[in-house]
Amino acid sequence: MTAASGVELQTPLRTISRAEERKVIFASSLGTVFEWYDFYLYGALTAAIAKNFFSGVNPTAGFIFALLAFAAGFFVRPFGALVFGRLGDLVGRKYTFLVTIVIMGVSTSAVGFLPNYASIGIAAPAILILLRLLQGLALGGEYGGAATYVAEHAPQGRRGFYTAWIQTTATLGLFLSLIVILACRWSMDAAAFDAWGWRIPFLVSIILLIVSIWIRLQLNESPLFQQMKAEGKGSKAPLTEAFAHRGNLKIVALALFGLTMGQAVVWYAGQFYSLFFLTQTLKVDPQTANLLVAAALLVATPFFLVFGALSDKIGRKPIIMAGCLLAVLTYFPLFQALTHYANPALEAAQASSPVTVIADPAECSVQFNPVGTAKFTTSCDIAKGALVKAGVPYSNQAGPAGAKAEIDVGSTRIAAYDGAAADAATVGPVFTKGLADALKTAGYPEKADPAQINHFMVWLILFVLVLYVTMVYGPIAAMLVELFPTRIRYTSMSLPYHIGNGWFGGFLPAIAVAIVAGTGNIYSGLWYPIIIAGVCLVIGTLFLKDTRHIDIQKNH
Repeated sequence: MTAASGVELQTPLRTISRAEERKVIFASSLGTVFEWYDFYLYGALTAAIAKNFFSGVNPTAGFIFALLAFAAGFFVRPFGALVFGRLGDLVGRKYTFLVTIVIMGVSTSAVGFLPNYASIGIAAPAILILLRLLQGLALGGEYGGAATYVAEHAPQGRRGFYTAWIQTTATLGLFLSLIVILACRWSMDAAAFDAWGWRIPFLVSIILLIVSIWIRLQLNESPLFQQMKAEGKGSKAPLTEAFAHRGNLKIVALALFGLTMGQAVVWYAGQFYSLFFLTQTLKVDPQTANLLVAAALLVATPFFLVFGALSDKIGRKPIIMAGCLLAVLTYFPLFQALTHYANPALEAAQASSPVTVIADPAECSVQFNPVGTAKFTTSCDIAKGALVKAGVPYSNQAGPAGAKAEIDVGSTRIAAYDGAAADAATVGPVFTKGLADALKTAGYPEKADPAQINHFMVWLILFVLVLYVTMVYGPIAAMLVELFPTRIRYTSMSLPYHIGNGWFGGFLPAIAVAIVAGTGNIYSGLWYPIIIAGVCLVIGTLFLKDTRHIDIQKNH
């Protein structure tokens, strides 16, 4: 305030040239591409990692442990959002996401050097999980920093388009990781790749880390943050202001339940669960599936920018809500179409010779073992376990109490056995062979026949799924930034984003697999993203206001 007039003096914003704007977008996006590349490597190489670091248990449990280690990175992302969000609002955007990229890069490249279970025993998976936790923490701070930094450089009326470049980075990072992995697979045989070739993509990240750090060191601090600090309006307690003040906490909750959780499940269903469904359920060759997903991503990625720019004209909320609505209405027919075009033999066998497990419900367990310690020995568990392992969909029918489970494959009935009985070692192989013969006779394929895959239609369906991703994800950074004031923006937007994407989205594959394994229906896992997107659609439509007209330069 001036003594004479009582008018508050404001520090003018530093002028930003178009060249600097482009530099900000490029540097922030490149660094974030690298971080997502690192994060996706683990998911794409889960099978190889399970063999190298979790070989102390049986293969099924090892694969589950590897998936849980992947999930651990998602679990800690909200905590990274709190730690680095607070740091970003106190110290600055630039230096905070410099720290996050260093942590991410070092922890990723270290996986490439880490000795396996055969070399150092239990220390190998323990260190691996620690590195995954560090990756998750760093990623929890990276996105909020990059999105805030770009948004605070963007001119009014162009914020959706500018921040949409950040939104492309997750897809580009996934795309880059797939390209590097495919290049490695093509350059060596499968045995060499499983033994040591899988390490190369992790080691490549060292180069990306050096380039990203060098570019980010050239950047200046956000002009809005500089102005806020010069005026003495910065927050001294970002966590308290963001989450202990009822007004801001309400917006945080709406951002989570009316925005990010729906965006997250649509994103993960479109880019991750679709790949898992192709390879694990439909038994499409992994290389073919990766190529199809990569092709869909390549064509669909520009639509992040299209919908980001469109959100500057018609609003962020209508586009995001439309993406959630389309997902709710079309996921079942789209995934059923994937089966039709990717593995028609499986679809035909299911229609002509449906499989039914007839068992006492009291003896049946969900065929998902997250800790790798449970033993499935009842006849129902044996029957379902064999079908899940074979990738065969089945329905459940209640049988007489105390009776042993049976499997109907079309008109053929196979009796299961008690895995804890004295004669289990003798009757087990007989049951396994009988079931395999019955499934083969009924036309159930062990793998998708490459000659029967309609590559164009599979690609088209994947493209549509990714298009939904671009609708919900393209405008979301701008909307999150505009919801919160500058002094606590980094902290406030990071937490709902990473709870939504780290927990609701990150655990989608594991939850969907658990649902499928329990019901036998290969499509039942889709209920999870459909319900979450539907809840988000209702809350977002009713309670969230669009933000495109908000001027963040006046919102300290």
